[in-house]
This record gives sequence, C-alpha cells and structure tokens, in this order.
Amino acid sequence: MKKVHLKRKIAQRIAGGHPWIFANEVEKVEGSPEAGSIVEVYFHDGKFVGKGYFNPQSQIMVRLLTWDKKTEINEAYFLEKIRECWAYKKQIGYEENCRLVFGEADGLPQLIIDKFNDYFVIQTLALGIDVWKPALVKALQTVFKPKGIYERNDVPVRELEGLPQQKGVLSEPFDPKIIINENGLKFHVDLENGQKTGYFLDQQDNRRAIQHIVKGADVLGAFTYTGTFEIHAAHYGAKSVLGIDISENAVAQANRNAELNGLQHIVKFETANAFDVLKQWGKEEGRRYDVVMLDPPAFTKSRATIQKAITGYKEINLRGMKLVKPGGFLVTSSCTNLVQPELFLQIIDMAAKDARRKLRQVTFQAQSSDHPIIWNMENTNYLKFLIVQVV
Repeated sequence: MKKVHLKRKIAQRIAGGHPWIFANEVEKVEGSPEAGSIVEVYFHDGKFVGKGYFNPQSQIMVRLLTWDKKTEINEAYFLEKIRECWAYKKQIGYEENCRLVFGEADGLPQLIIDKFNDYFVIQTLALGIDVWKPALVKALQTVFKPKGIYERNDVPVRELEGLPQQKGVLSEPFDPKIIINENGLKFHVDLENGQKTGYFLDQQDNRRAIQHIVKGADVLGAFTYTGTFEIHAAHYGAKSVLGIDISENAVAQANRNAELNGLQHIVKFETANAFDVLKQWGKEEGRRYDVVMLDPPAFTKSRATIQKAITGYKEINLRGMKLVKPGGFLVTSSCTNLVQPELFLQIIDMAAKDARRKLRQVTFQAQSSDHPIIWNMENTNYLKFLIVQVV
C-alpha cells in the first residue's frame, strides 16, 4: 500500500476525524501512488490515520474514506456504503426522493447521488471517486434496479481535479425528462438540463413549513426557478400566487408544473429580474403581499467575494420586507455555504433595521435531513431557511 506521511504540525481537524488532508499538511509521499489511487495516511509519529483517495494535482491531496486499517477499498466496499446510505435515509423517513449520498456527510467524499423515485443522478466531483464510477453504477443497479441513471458531471469544480466536464446516461437509455411526487404534488424534472442534479431536494422539508402561513394569502415568490415553493403555497390554500424568475426556461417549466397540479388559476409565473422589480414594486403603494418568499441562488463560492454576497442578501431581503403587509410573513433562504447561519441572521437583522420593520421568528432551519449535517464540517451545514413575521 502506498503511504502518505503527515507533518508534525497539522490542523486539529484531522485528529477530529475530518476527511480532508491538504497538500501543505503532507511531509512525504511513499511509493509513487497514481492519481486517483487509494493510499494509507500516517501521522508524523507513525500512527495510522486512515485510507483515502489520492490526487497530487488537487489542493486536497487525500480525501479519507475509512479510519479502519483492516477495511479494504474495493467494489464490495462501495456496494456496502450505498446500502448503508439507503438504510439510513429510509430510517429517517425518506423513501421516494432523497439525496442518497451527500458526499463527506455520508462518508463518500465528493460523491453526490440523488434518488428521484426510480431514477438516479450521480456526480463524481473528485478523481478518487470518479475512478469508482462503474462500481457505483453497479451498486445502484444491485440495490435498486433503477429505471435510469444519469451523470451530471458538467460542473467546473471537476477541473480542479484534472477531470473533464461531462454528462450523459450511465444505464440503459431513458428519457431524462421525468415527473416526481413531493408532498402530494407533481413536478416535471429535467435530469439532463435542470440546475445541479435537476431538482432541489434540499428544500423538500422546508416547502412543507409554509403550509399554515399561506392559507388565504396573496403570495409573491422571487427566484422561483421551477416554482416549487409557489405551487406548494397554492396547494396549501393561498388566494393568489405570483412567481418571478430571470430564466424564461425556468418560468415556462414552472407554469407547466402549475398546470400539472391543476393550480394554474391560482399561481402564475413571469420572467423578471427580482432585484429590479422588487425595488420598483416597493415604491408602488398598492402593491403589498401577505407572504413574500425569496429563494435566491448562491451569491458567492469564494471568500474573496463574501462582502458582495452579504450586500446582495441584505438588499434582496430589505426589498422583500418592504413588500410585506404589516403582520405578514417573509420566507427567505440562503444556500451560500460561506454565509454561516449566525451571519445570515445578522444580515436579515440589518435589513429589518434599514426597512424599519420588526421581526418575529417563526422557524429557522437547515436543509432537509437527507442532506446530513456533520458538526465541525462547515460545508455540510450550507442551507439557511427562515420564516419571520414582519411587523
């Protein structure tokens, strides 16, 4: 077995079980391991750390899979891991749709597998896991006998690992345009061209959280994407729902989703730039809503532009609050990993002060539980979902 030896001075997180080992924490590499191969990792004093995949081209040189020296990393290992992930997701209440594998949080670094009933979408975001893609496909076929498996590796982060961007079918050919069920509703999902893996499963629990506040309400949703929050609002008894998104394709699919559920008479979607129209509508006296929902995309992926993200979140939430009737509700989210929960709440507080509105927290939660949060692993705690009453 090829070996990686760590420096005497390393981050405490490795001893605490974090799976990432950065290149600048490595003293020496023994045995000339190939990029993507499995290596053993040792502390400076010779004690065993774990086994993981190795890539000298990546800033994260090793991503640990196991801390047990006896564990063999082979096809059978990945089959067992897929079985474990499925058993856990079922145990916490996810059967039809779920994030089956959430990377490091499920013990398989840089692997994403989303389950949409009988269809699966896979992302292998590091060379070390990409090597095992055939074994992962085989494991999915063994455990689930799926109708289709689709690869969505059209993501720039793969290039940091020396991998090409690509997408396509990994099973027998099938139509990647599918329909899923969520909370008693149906949604069109485009596995081939939809954002990320085609659908945002991480908000599926949060979409249920709006059911009481939207009854009989006039609702505005911004950054709607394919309209899931807005269609839930109509389903839960909203009087009227307007959703806006900058993407014409997303709006077209959102309107199709409304028709699919027979809710097109309550919910409408329009193409618009949320930043522009919310500012403009805030100046119109007659335009106020009982509930305003904001679900913007990530505003930054880099610490260098974190201030820009803070400004963006403050601006959009300020505009949203100004459109809420006194006593109404603001539903707001952030999926920017670098904006941690405490900072997000501070931003909302700043926006409320500038809007001269008082807030009362209804609920504050993270992503749905099929995307597990591991303490001391910040990147697993990325989604913030907040409902406040705006007084």
